[in-house]
Amino acid sequence: MKNANIIGLNEADCKNISEKLNVLLANYSVFYQNTRGSHWNIKGEQFFTLHPKFEELYNSLVLKIDEIAERILTLGATPAHNYSEYLTVSTIKESKEVSDGNKSVEIILNSFKVVIDLQRELLDITEKAGDEGTNSQMSDYITEQEKEVWMYNSYLGK
Repeated sequence: MKNANIIGLNEADCKNISEKLNVLLANYSVFYQNTRGSHWNIKGEQFFTLHPKFEELYNSLVLKIDEIAERILTLGATPAHNYSEYLTVSTIKESKEVSDGNKSVEIILNSFKVVIDLQRELLDITEKAGDEGTNSQMSDYITEQEKEVWMYNSYLGK
């Protein structure tokens, strides 16, 4: 018996949700790598503030990457795993500017905008499908990330 039937969801809904989750996975993966790049390469007087903050963020992102991939598997689909595919699907682009603290924070804020928007789309889709598992996951991510947006904006004095 397929996962969708066992967990009480429609197979077509699971396919649609999994496809959207794969887009989210691609965006998270590029977001993660950009944040690692900023962590490794940050320079200047902001180093001691941002270096550990970026590490905290990429550790959170890598956990979400794993959780999203596992949710895709739970829904009976296969998570994408190639960066070449991520780069074609992701709205978040690879960052070339990783040593300037304020620019890195702006890139992070733009990345949060992308993933929060995708997660809100998934909230609508999963609510209609009765997929409480994915819906709850996205809701938890949004709640956490809205606070992160506030903090990063505050760092920039906004």
